[in-house]
Amino acid sequence: MTIALIDDDNAILHSLSMLLEGRGIPVRAYSSAESFLNALATEPPQCVVSDIRMPGMSGIELQQKLKEHAGAIPLIFITGHGDVTMAVQAIKQGAFDFIEKPLDDERLIASISQAIESGNRLRSEYKERAALQARVAELSPRQVEVMRLVAEGLSNKEIAHKLGISTRTVENYRAWVMERMGANSLADLVRKVIALKSRA
Repeated sequence: MTIALIDDDNAILHSLSMLLEGRGIPVRAYSSAESFLNALATEPPQCVVSDIRMPGMSGIELQQKLKEHAGAIPLIFITGHGDVTMAVQAIKQGAFDFIEKPLDDERLIASISQAIESGNRLRSEYKERAALQARVAELSPRQVEVMRLVAEGLSNKEIAHKLGISTRTVENYRAWVMERMGANSLADLVRKVIALKSRA
């Protein structure tokens, strides 16, 4: 569980590092968003805590870069009072949280813990979606069509009528779809199709 801290104020970097390391949380500290991004490929953290207003690349610009390259890393902004409107906008754009200075230590620790849980969940969902997409790619267009109609609740007879094919053919497609999608029941297949749609 490594946390990236980004702030151009070395005193804040030092105090936050001491706080987190004192709780047994490994920290990597960066004095700019640019230096963090340079290290991102080799040292991806599980959570980023960043000042929102910094010289050079701002926290908002960093947020856009993280979306492009590593969208599953949760981002917590620390902000001065005058930056709250900006921070609220950042939340709407996908930031996990913002915490006003002076920082409440317990609030920060709690937010980091929640952000890491959220990031782990997002990574798990991304892996599941990628695996499902790979399975769908092995199906023919007609098999995909049958799968979606099955997931909509149509019977084999209704699907056969809708597609102008025999019920037996639908049964064969359906069996193939269940096997290829790794679905052990109709309910499981429906869940997988919903997962593909909701995360598209």
